[in-house]
Amino acid sequence: MRYQALQTKLWRELWHMRGQVLAIMLVIVGGVSVCVMSLSTYDSLLNTRDTYYREHNFGQVFAKLKRAPGSLMRSITEIPGVALAESRVIAQVNLEVPGFADPVSGLLTSIPDGRQPRINRLYLVSGRLPDHRRDNEILISDAFSEAQRLKAGDSLVAIINGRRRSMAIVGVALSPEYIYQIAPGAIFPDYKRFGVLWMANRPLSAAYDMDGAFNDVVIQLQPGASANGVIDRLDLLLQRYGGRGAYDRDEQFSNMFLKEEFTQLKTMAYLFPTIFLAVAVFLLNVVITRLVSTQRDIIAILKAFGYSNGQVGLHYAQLVMVITVLGILGGFALGIYLGQITTTTYTEYYRFPVLLYTARPLMFLGVGLVTILTALFGTWRAVHIAVKLPPAEAMRPEPPQYYRRSWLETLGLQRWFSPPGKMIVRHMQKKPLKTGLSIIGLSMAGAIMMVGNFQTDAVKMMMHVQFNLAQQQDLEVTLYEPVATSALSSLRAIPGVEYVEGLRKVPIKLHYQHRSFRTSLQGIPADSQLQNVLTTELENIAMPENGLMVVEHLGHKLGFSTGDVVMVESLEGQQRTVPVTVTALSQQYLGVGSYMRRENVNRLMGEGDAVNTVLMSIDPELADLVYQRLKEMPLVASINIRQTVIESFHNTLKQVLLTFTFINAVLGAVIAFGVVYNTVRIALAEHGRELVSMRVLGYTHAEVAYILLGELALMTLISLPLGFLLGTWLCEFMSYNMKSDLFRVPLVLTSYTYAFSALVVIVSALVSGMLVWRRLRTLDLVEVLKTRE
Repeated sequence: MRYQALQTKLWRELWHMRGQVLAIMLVIVGGVSVCVMSLSTYDSLLNTRDTYYREHNFGQVFAKLKRAPGSLMRSITEIPGVALAESRVIAQVNLEVPGFADPVSGLLTSIPDGRQPRINRLYLVSGRLPDHRRDNEILISDAFSEAQRLKAGDSLVAIINGRRRSMAIVGVALSPEYIYQIAPGAIFPDYKRFGVLWMANRPLSAAYDMDGAFNDVVIQLQPGASANGVIDRLDLLLQRYGGRGAYDRDEQFSNMFLKEEFTQLKTMAYLFPTIFLAVAVFLLNVVITRLVSTQRDIIAILKAFGYSNGQVGLHYAQLVMVITVLGILGGFALGIYLGQITTTTYTEYYRFPVLLYTARPLMFLGVGLVTILTALFGTWRAVHIAVKLPPAEAMRPEPPQYYRRSWLETLGLQRWFSPPGKMIVRHMQKKPLKTGLSIIGLSMAGAIMMVGNFQTDAVKMMMHVQFNLAQQQDLEVTLYEPVATSALSSLRAIPGVEYVEGLRKVPIKLHYQHRSFRTSLQGIPADSQLQNVLTTELENIAMPENGLMVVEHLGHKLGFSTGDVVMVESLEGQQRTVPVTVTALSQQYLGVGSYMRRENVNRLMGEGDAVNTVLMSIDPELADLVYQRLKEMPLVASINIRQTVIESFHNTLKQVLLTFTFINAVLGAVIAFGVVYNTVRIALAEHGRELVSMRVLGYTHAEVAYILLGELALMTLISLPLGFLLGTWLCEFMSYNMKSDLFRVPLVLTSYTYAFSALVVIVSALVSGMLVWRRLRTLDLVEVLKTRE
């Protein structure tokens, strides 16, 4: 009977506080849904990737070289730890797609004659494998097929070893090696202008005069074998054949990008829910604490009728549990829905045969338990107060606080304030802890909005630095082989070309102490006009006469700074290793790299004045003519158009990073409203009797509302600068945790971010104020005055 009475009281209180309960639930729903969304997306992509790798035997060690005889494969397979090895021929080709004028490049990879490769097995989306008895059959990648609307039975033109050949598409395929498909040297995918192609080994080898030879090898390791040990032995074998340094799966670009993306997902999976749940626990604690303070007499009556401390404590704990569990269930449902949306978004850029959406029961159990325990722990003090309150003490109202002069009176400013204004200031000063907690809650609402929006500004900053400050060219042309700078005259002679600048790019490995990292070294002319290297303050810096400039992120990763000596190991040509002094650290938000004067890079490579990359400024009116002339040149391997790179960059980050940002911003706005609404409703519950008494004494509805809403307005204004400080710290924390080798999200907080954050909080306060205004009109004056004193 007693239990039933408490249950009835519980449900009545929940109904009476339904507005506050809904607001707190929304906060919990936001935190739980972001956690479920991020973790389920992470689990889904991870499970899909691992299943794909396992079923299609993704390679574990990779190596590129100039040319080696097929007989060398026997020595490679005899390396201790090697379970399986396959040789391949890989070539970069230019493509001509019917009806598409822009430059298109492709990566042409050989597969064994008449069968699937044993390592990196293909998944046939449609069609069949190329016939090794025909020299014009290819498979194309699924992403390229979709972007260009090509299918089995269609054809395209490929420039293979300088010869134009019409190629018949016999199928569409996927490969675990190219889940993330980008052109060599690029960072973001552009499926319309780059595709992966596969051709039977015999015709491809014949086309490049590689009969009985190979220029690429992929290896599967024995269980427990050391990848580093295999790599060291493999490098020794391939050194005389132009080996470019073997690397393991962790440095394979597609897999590396996936790993970095998974790291970002995990960061979001823990950071945002932590913030949201902290706000929810804060609100629960405030609501339950103030509920207990307004129910002192009820608690006393319960204890007088024989209810134990445990029963009273359980009653208020159940109140917390019901609100929390309802929020958790709503968060689960919304999280699954959002998780499916974000996972589908990722599959537009990560090409998997099937998407295995995963929502593990253990994940739900863990998220639910953490949320419940956090809520109970956060409200423990409030429940403890209710339990320990003696019946005799609880029967009496809370003793009035010690009266002291307000700061208005102390400063002599009271004459400038109306009586309601004095009441607002005096009440806030009388209860500094509660006022402070309310202000903190409001500031957290503003901070959440800043976290949800700063990434938009950060992406704009990344684009500005990369494509306006650093890169000035219209086109970046990659050559098959290094050529003398005198060969650039043929490019300058193309109608529409305004300026040409040659770079020498070399794959290298940087060594510092016991750490090393594979990256690229760019040799830039001393008088470069199209490629700027920026300081950490984003100012253009002249290339030093000697020494090396390195991206700041890489310097921090390896532990060196300006003035230190690093070892630069070339992975091309004679593969020399030389000590070089780091003269400066540069700022770059996309990728990592190093820079040196071109003549110094040429000296490192033991060659003359040579270039293998050309930057060009062109007349936009003659762009199509320039593209056509470049595609006809046999030395041109690929053409990157700056504007299309910008579009690819924007689309990729918009689809992936900004999708999360938008979702978090929406949830942040909901949470901000929940915080503000709870604050004003709690204030109404606390002041209900006083406000009704004033109405009875003749104060108008507007005058009474002014006291309550004036306090809300004052707390909101005070909370805004605090929210800016807290939001700046949270954004800085998030920026720090989103650094990777692929990109760094800079901390950029514009006036728009601050203004939008403040606007959401102010609008939430206005809407909440309107709701409370209506609530004040419906107060039953007689019923409220019946409250026992």
